[in-house]
Amino acid sequence: MELKKLTPALLLYAVSVFSSCGSSDKPAKSGEAVQTVGSVKKTMWQGELGGIVDLDTISSKEHLYGLGPLENLAGEIVINDGKAYKATVLNDTGISVQETFKIKAPFFVYTHVSKWQEQPLPDTIQSVSQLDSYIDGLTKNIKRPFAFKINAVVDSATIYIIDVPRGTPIHSPGDADQEHQYFKLQNQASEIIGFFSNKGSSIFAQGETHLHMHLLTNDQTKMGHVEEVSFKKGSAKLFLPAQ
Repeated sequence: MELKKLTPALLLYAVSVFSSCGSSDKPAKSGEAVQTVGSVKKTMWQGELGGIVDLDTISSKEHLYGLGPLENLAGEIVINDGKAYKATVLNDTGISVQETFKIKAPFFVYTHVSKWQEQPLPDTIQSVSQLDSYIDGLTKNIKRPFAFKINAVVDSATIYIIDVPRGTPIHSPGDADQEHQYFKLQNQASEIIGFFSNKGSSIFAQGETHLHMHLLTNDQTKMGHVEEVSFKKGSAKLFLPAQ
């Protein structure tokens, strides 16, 4: 069921400006430094929505993970273990998911992780805020920012896709929030790709948490930015970069 909120969301794409930086084309031995490209400030405050990051130019795609919005803020992007997917809104009622690297983004975050450390996610973790606190406490010795992933049967989730109509002026994150298309998921086997950063850092985070996450269902029919999520008990596994 699709929902659309007209009040500005508290979830921002970014907590500060992205710094432009070059990519490293060598796959990491386990977890590589997180790379950010593009500028949230230019996108969200200056309305420069065009795609300046061509994902197909990332030469090393093996064990690649990444997140960002589609150019013109017309969808969402996730890269999961070297495979890129874009999600767009289909006639305001559904989601179209396509696997392709032939896409661009106004800003993007990515890294290479070749080896993960797997552990069960406690059944008590049933919200984004609880997940944030749990990962924060678990990873005090891991250099931040870093990527993580979760495999689980999602009991319930709210995801959104940004869907700014072409020509719509964007002068603040609140303007973009008005164009979120919301979708509800239930009982869906899914994978969540996320990035964890210190609050106030240059890596984008979600509202008052350290997290930014995109969800892709295992059947690859639904994808979007995670606003809220709960997991079927006993099903969730958390993967952190191996140290």
